[in-house]
Amino acid sequence: MNTLSLVHQQLERFIRPGSFVIDATAGNGKDTVFLCGLVGKEGKVLAFDIQQQAVDNTRRCLAENGWEQTGEVVLDSHANMAKYAQPGTVDCIVFNLGWLPGGDHTIFTHADSTIAAMEAGLELLKDGGLMCISIYYGGASGYEERDTLLEYVKTIDPDQYTVLVTQFANRPGDPPIPVFIMKAT
Repeated sequence: MNTLSLVHQQLERFIRPGSFVIDATAGNGKDTVFLCGLVGKEGKVLAFDIQQQAVDNTRRCLAENGWEQTGEVVLDSHANMAKYAQPGTVDCIVFNLGWLPGGDHTIFTHADSTIAAMEAGLELLKDGGLMCISIYYGGASGYEERDTLLEYVKTIDPDQYTVLVTQFANRPGDPPIPVFIMKAT
C-alpha cells in the first residue's frame, strides 16, 4: 500500500459514471486518464497544469487511451479553477503536489497557490463531495508547503467539512501524505 493506491481506492469507491471531476495537477496525465475511466463517457474530467509540457503529455495520454472527449486539459494554475466551473457542481477534486515527474524540478507547487486552489475547490464541490490531496514533499520543493498545508487544513470549517490527514508512520524518508476532505451533505 502506498499513497497512490490508497487515494485510488478511495476514488474508486466515490466517483461514479457521469461525475464531474477536477484533476488540479495534470502532470503526465496518468491520473487524468484514471479519473476518466471512473467518470466514463458520460462524465467529465477537467485537468489543470501550469507547464505546457504537462498539458501536452496529458493531452497525448488522453488521446492514446480514447478519453479526449471526456478529459479537457487547461494551461492555467489550479488556483484559477473557479473560472472553469460553477459552485456546487464538482463531485471530486484531486491534487498531487510537488513537481512534474520527469520534468523540471525547479518548478513545483507552492502553498499560496495550492491553498487558493483548495479554497476555490471547496466552494466548487457538491454537498457530499470529496477532495483528495497527496502532499509530496522533500528536497527543495516541499517542507514549507507541507507544513503550511497541514496547518491550513486545521482551519477548515468543521461544520461544513471533515478533514482526514493520513500518514505512513513506518515508511522511511519522506513518504507522501494523503489528505481527504469531505463536504457535508
